[in-house]
Amino acid sequence: MALRPSLAPSAFQGGCRHPERVVVTHPFNPPHLIPLVELVGGAQTSAETLDRAAAFYDGLGKRTVRLKKEVPGHVANRLAAALVREVMYLVDDDVISVADVDAAVSYGPGLRWGVMGPMMLYHLGGGAGGIDHWFDQFTGPITAWWKVLGNPQITPELRAKVTAGVKDEVEGRTIESLEAERDRELMGLLKVRAAAA
Repeated sequence: MALRPSLAPSAFQGGCRHPERVVVTHPFNPPHLIPLVELVGGAQTSAETLDRAAAFYDGLGKRTVRLKKEVPGHVANRLAAALVREVMYLVDDDVISVADVDAAVSYGPGLRWGVMGPMMLYHLGGGAGGIDHWFDQFTGPITAWWKVLGNPQITPELRAKVTAGVKDEVEGRTIESLEAERDRELMGLLKVRAAAA
């Protein structure tokens, strides 16, 4: 079986001797630092199998989430893909440079997302009224923005534009030095989160 970006357990568990034991576990990169592991059961996967997989990964200090159904790309990759789609559109439409869009994400919502997920943050954004007030105040603007979000195509021109922007942002640093920088900052964030827990 050729590997695909996401495996759907239902697609192959029918041929298994114990289909109730089939579960896909999807760690997030870099897996030695990022605690997230998505658990994906198929149509025949038992609740006990999901519980055992969760107990295993939780015992390793990971943070498991369970998908209630199979979707291509699972969840975390789909969320990342939605953001990258809009990034590509904004860069392609000359709204912002590659370096500035990276800064906008990592110094803006990315910092908040490192602490809480979007639903909890929007609950806080609703003030004393919480998520209900957030819906009352922001449903109109957000749904209006959804209508004008981009749908870019990865053309050779867009690929070249993004590649050039990334190379400018890299400023001659090696992949190894960038990985070390990423890992240092991730470890610092994980320490802060552990101390706050």
